[in-house]
Amino acid sequence: MKKLTIGSIQKRKSGVPLVMITAYDALFARLFAESADILLVGDSLNMSFGGNPDTLSATMDQMIYHTAAVCKGASETFVIADMPFGSYIDTTSALTNAMRVYRETPADAVKIEGGADKADLVRHLTANGIAVCGHIGLLPQAVRAEGGYKVKGKSEDEALSLIADAQAIEQAGAFIVVIEGVKADVATRVAQSVSIPVIGIGAGNGVDGQVLVFSDMLGLYEPFVPKFVKQYMNGAALVKEAVKNYADDVKQRSFPDENHVY
Repeated sequence: MKKLTIGSIQKRKSGVPLVMITAYDALFARLFAESADILLVGDSLNMSFGGNPDTLSATMDQMIYHTAAVCKGASETFVIADMPFGSYIDTTSALTNAMRVYRETPADAVKIEGGADKADLVRHLTANGIAVCGHIGLLPQAVRAEGGYKVKGKSEDEALSLIADAQAIEQAGAFIVVIEGVKADVATRVAQSVSIPVIGIGAGNGVDGQVLVFSDMLGLYEPFVPKFVKQYMNGAALVKEAVKNYADDVKQRSFPDENHVY
């Protein structure tokens, strides 16, 4: 599949939905590259890989390490790197850290959380040659400030605020925006209010594409399954079964056999 560009991504607005999935290493990135339009190196790796309760302790060094690995595994796929918590508190830190991503990895863009309040940061980054993906709605990096993960768009005021956020991000120069944890009808209104693609996660089907955390989608993460996630395989059970079979073979001395020795 030919690698998408920012221009070809934007042409998918209101067209064939864009397929985005998270990836954190070269191994899975290579597997996903055949079907995904965009790979997102999400700070969600802090939870699924790091075993942490939220994304907040992810660092720039971690994100750069994982982004570089994903780019090696899927060199012909558009890659977006999450900017972790605390890496864009002002225009100076945002640009410094985004430039690190560009210098130390071949990533195509960075993603930052926030709406109208982050428009100045988006504008500063795009003015300095950094492609930006926005992220509005439920913001994982604000989980402690908000006292949990709360669905957005439950009132008309919230709906209008989300629309204003998307429009502000677009006007600041973002080429695409992720909308998370938003009532489906409101997410549809948001998508219709801007000319850039809107990628949903827990935001219904009226947007321009979808993104899922791969460990959720493949059924590998057992502690919790969000309501909006569709599991396309029972990965945890399959892995456990395979490892048990290996362990049984080792204990019974049936592995290695004559076919698996030099």
